[in-house]
Amino acid sequence: MLQKIPNYIKYIFTNFFLLFLFTVLFRFIFYSFFLELQNSNSSEITKAILLGIRFDIKLAVISFFPLSILVLSTNYTFFKKNIYRNIAKIYTVLIFLILTLFYVFDLGYYEYLEIRLDAGSLRFLSNLKISSQVLFESYPVYKGFIGLLILCIIMHKLSGSIYDTFVKENQKIKKPLKIILFIVTFLTLSFGIYNSTSHYPLRWSEAFFSKNNKINQFTLNPVLYFFDSFAFRSVGVDLKKFKEYYPVIAKHLKLPKDSINFEKKITFKEPYKDKPNVIFVMLESTGTATMSYYGNPLNSTSKMDSLIKKSVSFSKFYVHKPGTAASVFSSITGLPDIEDVKTASRNPMIINQKIIFNQYKGYEKLYFIGGSANWANIRGVFQSNIKNLKIYEEGSFEEENRADVWGIDDYDLFKESDKVLKKLNAKQKPFVAYIQTATNHMPFTVPNKKDSFKPILEDEITEETLLKGGFRSLGQLNGIRYLDFNVAKFLERAKVSGYYDNTIFVFFGDHRGGMKKLNFLNDNEDDIGIQVHHVPFFIHAPKFVAPKIIDKYAKLVDIFPTATSLAKIDYSNYTLGRDLLDSTNINTAAFVYIQSKGEKAVGVIKDEYYYEKTNISKKSNLYNLKDRNVKDIKLENPKISRQLDSLLSAYYHTTKYLYFNNKKED
Repeated sequence: MLQKIPNYIKYIFTNFFLLFLFTVLFRFIFYSFFLELQNSNSSEITKAILLGIRFDIKLAVISFFPLSILVLSTNYTFFKKNIYRNIAKIYTVLIFLILTLFYVFDLGYYEYLEIRLDAGSLRFLSNLKISSQVLFESYPVYKGFIGLLILCIIMHKLSGSIYDTFVKENQKIKKPLKIILFIVTFLTLSFGIYNSTSHYPLRWSEAFFSKNNKINQFTLNPVLYFFDSFAFRSVGVDLKKFKEYYPVIAKHLKLPKDSINFEKKITFKEPYKDKPNVIFVMLESTGTATMSYYGNPLNSTSKMDSLIKKSVSFSKFYVHKPGTAASVFSSITGLPDIEDVKTASRNPMIINQKIIFNQYKGYEKLYFIGGSANWANIRGVFQSNIKNLKIYEEGSFEEENRADVWGIDDYDLFKESDKVLKKLNAKQKPFVAYIQTATNHMPFTVPNKKDSFKPILEDEITEETLLKGGFRSLGQLNGIRYLDFNVAKFLERAKVSGYYDNTIFVFFGDHRGGMKKLNFLNDNEDDIGIQVHHVPFFIHAPKFVAPKIIDKYAKLVDIFPTATSLAKIDYSNYTLGRDLLDSTNINTAAFVYIQSKGEKAVGVIKDEYYYEKTNISKKSNLYNLKDRNVKDIKLENPKISRQLDSLLSAYYHTTKYLYFNNKKED
């Protein structure tokens, strides 16, 4: 039977099958490295594999479809002209090369953010220099280039070999049969793309069938999903929707109901005679799950554990979007980053905001970063919003020993920051500073020895022990341990330098890094997908506030109102954050921007409930965070769902509105 099939038809399906096997290979790689099967039943795994194969078939057909049309159109002529042989070889090499690059970047992207490659990944192209440096310092890029070269050579030879195999077969068929074969093959390939017997083609949304998000992520094909995700890029402000939900946000934030006015003036009758210094320290890739204080079974943050016990800490604190640039933008501006593709920091239309940082009158304003402030347009965020800001970055420190792409490491960053702050303190100049750490980030460049710090060596810990803490590598564990050491060391320096007593130290995580299964958690945050947003936030200021734990739901935009109020500095708050130490602020919530069911979504956390809604398709879910099982309870709780939906919509549309309507007048 097969002998009667024309050679050009065999050629098409041979190449298709080769491409399909190639995509399956990468699916197996993803399965081996990332898929954690605990608490997953066999039926879901089977369904994920079968659905995944359908996605892979679709990609293979799409990838080879243009050349298939050429083969069908030329039929036997395709094997008689050398130009077609060259076209086939070049096309095959390019397809395999492009697909390989997509899959490799997808693996790295997932390792970092635990989501498949999507349109949002293009934001890294805006900082191509830094992104490429991270790539070269975190991964074996040169070996990868060699591997790609070898792949190209192999596919070039294999493509030629397949072509030559079918050249030898030269059956003669009549024109009517050629037409029939053309139609049948075309329809078969088209069905491979449609890949469904229902009214609707196979879509990315079908991958999100499981309550276990990791299963869903495994099901997706990253190449198809990347291009599908473009439909969910940023949309502008909907003024009608904003006005509809303004009364909701007004009630929530205690704003005037009869007119749109976000200004909240905060004044203090008895400010401190000696203005307190305020230092904000952003803890890179530090989530609650990475810290032993919050239950990680490894002794990862012993020094910060002790520090938190001597501080006021917020146990239910969440960042809006899991990314450093997004967290820097939100913490500075007081507005959540809800941009879909690029971070809000890159949007030139939403700079020059009315922010609290700029209202520290009589203060020296400083920003410290170990590398360049040019990344993700962060320099623009700081300089466009803050007058008389001094930026200390790589190239402006007294001593610099570059560690990696992120510049000097955290030890040296804190040491150099302390030198500047010590001088200001000696001159009796109050200061407000923002210190952005980076060593707890790939490539986790932790020194073999620094001061009293020593990293854990490979022969001192087992892979099993690392997994208990959810750490993906020893480097990741040592990264958080090194950050922990440097935070404590910084406070020691502050005491010696003389500004410790009169300083409010504000520590917060920017997001949690990618981790393995977190079996030690007592909630379902990880399964739902919001645990990556759950980060530490604590204020260490023994002179100004007694140690205590506050379990209000809190969010990143709250840090400046809280710290500034604690310092008794008069300010006007025009945005969505509020003072968490104000006992009258009891109706609190956290607002997050996430990826759910394959598209961008927003979520609100309040009263032990988490409610989320996708931005385009408007699919919504309600979860009880204390239930270890992930169960949508929206239908069972219609009143709560309506209330949270209203609050969520208010947060979202208000943020969009304020992007463009919170500009400084001057």
